[in-house]
Parts: sequence; structure tokens; C-alpha cells
Amino acid sequence: MSKPIYIIGHRNPDTDSICSAIAYAHLKQALGEHVIPARAGKINAETKYVLDLLGIKPPALILDMYPRAKDVMREHSITIHPWNTLRELGQLIKQYSVKSIPVVEADGSLVGMVTVGDLAERYVNELGMQDLRETGVDYAGILRCLNGTLICGGDLTCRLEGRVKIAASRTQTMGKVIKPGDIVLVGNRTNVQLTCIEAGIACLIITGGFEVAPEVEAAARAAGTYIIRAPYDTYTCGRLINQSIPVGKVMKANVTAFKPDDMVADMKEIIIRTGYRNYPVVQNGRMVGLIDRDRLIVPDRNQIILVDHNERSQAVDGIEETKIVEIIDHHRLGGMETSEPIFIKHEPVGSTATIVANMHWHRNVPLPADIAGLLLAAILSDTVLFKSPTATDKDRDAAYKLAAIAGLDIQDFGMAMLKAGSVIDKLTPGDIVASDLKEFQIGEYYVAISQISVMDQKDVLQQQAQLKAAMQAICEKEQYNMAILLITGILDEATYLLHYGQPARVVTIAFGEPCPDGTWYLPGVMSRKKQVVPPLIDAARRL
Repeated sequence: MSKPIYIIGHRNPDTDSICSAIAYAHLKQALGEHVIPARAGKINAETKYVLDLLGIKPPALILDMYPRAKDVMREHSITIHPWNTLRELGQLIKQYSVKSIPVVEADGSLVGMVTVGDLAERYVNELGMQDLRETGVDYAGILRCLNGTLICGGDLTCRLEGRVKIAASRTQTMGKVIKPGDIVLVGNRTNVQLTCIEAGIACLIITGGFEVAPEVEAAARAAGTYIIRAPYDTYTCGRLINQSIPVGKVMKANVTAFKPDDMVADMKEIIIRTGYRNYPVVQNGRMVGLIDRDRLIVPDRNQIILVDHNERSQAVDGIEETKIVEIIDHHRLGGMETSEPIFIKHEPVGSTATIVANMHWHRNVPLPADIAGLLLAAILSDTVLFKSPTATDKDRDAAYKLAAIAGLDIQDFGMAMLKAGSVIDKLTPGDIVASDLKEFQIGEYYVAISQISVMDQKDVLQQQAQLKAAMQAICEKEQYNMAILLITGILDEATYLLHYGQPARVVTIAFGEPCPDGTWYLPGVMSRKKQVVPPLIDAARRL
């Protein structure tokens, strides 16, 4: 299956951002596209109330989109076991045209890497027949390499400890050549076979596929000698035995490996320094994938659809490493650049959810009750029950259609949802300042504007000193010029504005002189994007 496309809203997500991502993913999935809804931050109390009420799981949390090892690795890679033979290794290399293969135990735990170079080095260093005492070869490995048949013998996991010899001389001189514990290759020469067994060899390999005489088999069983019948000629068997060495004897045990969540940017430095062709990806000691160095040079970028925002400053970290394929939004254009033309659905309505709902209807995709409830909640949240000046007739029309599908009363549902989101008892001043925070470039200044909607602003204003300290902290941490907190009253339809940073004159030019307590009281102001950001932009120009 191809990599999914992530549908994600802005950082510090609000209800519209979360619900629109889920609902747009529903539309895309219904049209047969492989998409996953996601979120770029913690879910607030209002959104949690909505999701819990409708029985919908929160979307996946993605804190950044920087490519990681798991994004560029091959999940299904070829592996080999340390007890497999060099012959089996060579067959895998030829079959799959690979240059290196991870070595794993039966449970998948990584123990090493073996390369074409390791295999070639073994053959270059090979001088005549092998002394198998040094190689760890067992009878099972020889059987596999020779495609042989075990005529008699015991435990196949026993290792061979003698030298490999070919019975090419006359019977009279065999006793001078053959030593106890050797492995002897011989054709259909019964007398030689018996002489070798009498000399105390460990294993007799009958080449050419010849049948074993009954007296030879009887002598071997009496002496405890293994007999293997091989279908190849003596010369070929001699070469194949040298390939019966286990991979574990030639592999590199000290492997440079990565974890699935390691960032590609960090990995590149290690890869340049080490220079291997392939790198295993390991989780809890077990191999889960393989990274090809060549593929890492130009990795496939994650594809992403932005909902409820279009400014880089508000997007998930690492968005510059992704490929933006769509934008669904209702805010001002924020200068986002893409590498190629993309689909954009951008309308001056009160909520992204209004756009998503109409896209369902336009494409004749039915809306189930729970998805309709999500979209309704997003519209009511963003328009503050249609009290915000951003609310349009399109929002109202969509909301009433969605309410009918979801079986919800707009007023009751909307007030319950807004009340759930206005409870601040468990919020610290830092939580309040981070609530629904969006970044804006206003003139030459970088400004963080947060907004929290409550039933009564007095509970928040009592913490003014602590809130100013939290605003100062966020400015210093994120290097903002200014931080603004909007405390919006749902019932009295007014906003108190708190400010920290410079130049303070921008706020004064936009909204006049502050109140004696240092706040700005803005009656009728409910919308950040329509009633706060535009005056600030105009003030910055005048300043």
C-alpha cells in the first residue's frame, strides 16, 4: 500500500481544526483515497467534549513532519540466519540482486550484516580444502549445500572437526592420507569407502549420486561414521563444501543501525561517515526495516493536506519537508508556497467545517450522524453560536442541515459545548496562553495571538499578573516580538485583550488607549481573524 496522505490542522488545534480534519478524511476515504486524519497538538476541553459525546476517537497526534527512518525504510527486507550457509547467502544475493543482507536470529533480533564483499573475501582467502575445525560447519549445513541425503549418522547439529579430503589415491596409500575425524569425498569405490571408515573418518560423502553398498552402510553404522550421498561429482562437492560455512562466521557483528523514529537529517551524517550501502532499522532489538543509502539521498516526501490554516508559522513543524497537495481553509492567505499547482478550496465563511460539509453534498457523499455532529460542532465553535461577525448565511444553512442529520438541537448542543470549553479550573496560566494560539507576521513583527472563550471573563482576568508572566515566557522561548491574549465572553459578546512585548504602540494605534488595569476592553469583538488581526496589520503599516 502507498504511503498515506495526512490531513492535519494548525498547531494548538481548536474544534474546527480537529473536526474538519476528521470529516475531510471521511470524504476522501469515501472517494477511495488513502488518507489519515491527524492533529498537531493537544485537544482542548471543548473538542474533547464533542468527541466523547459523538463517540469518535481523536485523530493521530503528529508533533512534526520531519522525515524519519520509518518513512524511508523498506519494511519487508531480505534476511538470513547466522546458521545459514554461504551457499544459501550467495543464492539470496543472486536471486534478489542485493549487495548486503541483515543477519537475524529466529525471533527477528538483529545480530549482524553480511555483504557481497564478505562473501568475496572468503573466496579470495580460500586456499585448497578447508580445515573445518575453524569454520563451525555442521552436518546440517553440508547436507543443505550438497542437496544431499543422509544415509546414516546421528545429530546433524554436530560440528565437523577434521579436514576435507578427496579419496583419489590407491587403497594401499589411503592410510597415509586419511586421518581420524576427516571428511572424505569418494565415488563408487566400495573398497576405498571401507578403508576410509576403518581409518576412523567422521563423515563419508558419496559423490555422483551412487548407491551405498550394504556392507559400507553396515560398517559406517558400527563405527559411528556419517554417510551423505550427494548428486554432484567429486569436484563440485569439494567446492560446495567450502560454501557450507555458516554466515555467522563471516558476518560483521558490530552493525550501524537506526531506530524507527531517528530523524533522517541526523542519520545522513552517520551514513556519510560510515559509507555502508544498507542500514538496518531496529526496534526493541528486532529488525523492522532496512534503509538503502541511495534512496535516502532523495527520500519520498510525506504528502499533507492542510485544513483550517494556510500559514507556515501555524503549521506543524517540519512542513517544509513535506509535499502539500491540498489546502481547505477560510482564513486570509498567508504566503504559503508550494512546488507545483495544488487543489485549494478557500471561502470567506465562518468555519472550515462549512466548506467540508458542502464538499460532501457537492460530491454526493452521505454524511453519517456522527460526522455531521462533528461538522456542526466546528461551525458553532468557530462562529460562537453565530454571534461572531465571521458567521455567514452559508454557515447557518450548513449548520441546520447538519443538525437535522445528527439529531441535535443547535442551541442546546452549542451552549453545552461552549460551556465545556469555558471551564478553566484545571488550566494553568501557561495553558490559557497556549490555548488556541496562532502565529502571525504583522508587518515586521512576529506575534502570537491566543484566544479563549469563557462564560465570565472575571475568572481569567483575576490571573492577569500570572498570564503576563506566561506571555513573557512564551515570547522568550519562541522569540516572538509580542504576545496577545484574547479573553472572549460568550454571553456578553465582548473581548478583553492582554498584551506583552514591543512595540506596544501597535496595539494602541489599533484599539486605542488601554483601561487603567492595562487591558483593552473591546465590546462586540468576537473574531480574531476579522476583528483583531486586520486592525493590527493596519496599525503596523501606519507605525
